[in-house]
Amino acid sequence: MSDTNDNIETATVHVPDPRKESLIEYPSQFPIKVMGIKADGFVHAITQIAERFDPAFDATTVELRDSKAGNYLGVTITVTATSREQLDDLYRALSAHPMVKVVL
Repeated sequence: MSDTNDNIETATVHVPDPRKESLIEYPSQFPIKVMGIKADGFVHAITQIAERFDPAFDATTVELRDSKAGNYLGVTITVTATSREQLDDLYRALSAHPMVKVVL
């Protein structure tokens, strides 16, 4: 009696994980908008975080926009994105800062 499993081939099927797929080509210039309370040191804190994750970050490219009432400040930084991990870590660092309200 022969074993019925002898003639069965197994195939490995690769199913892509949508969480790991990216529409971003690396490296690329990637803008990030950070909203926070308008206070002394806010812009400096954001640029320091950006420099930790992008050593070539150019602070002269920072764009600022006051909220309508002037209580909040939108800071747009453009970093050179080199990987999804880098961007994820940067978003986490920005979001964790006590002066930051929202990161987009």
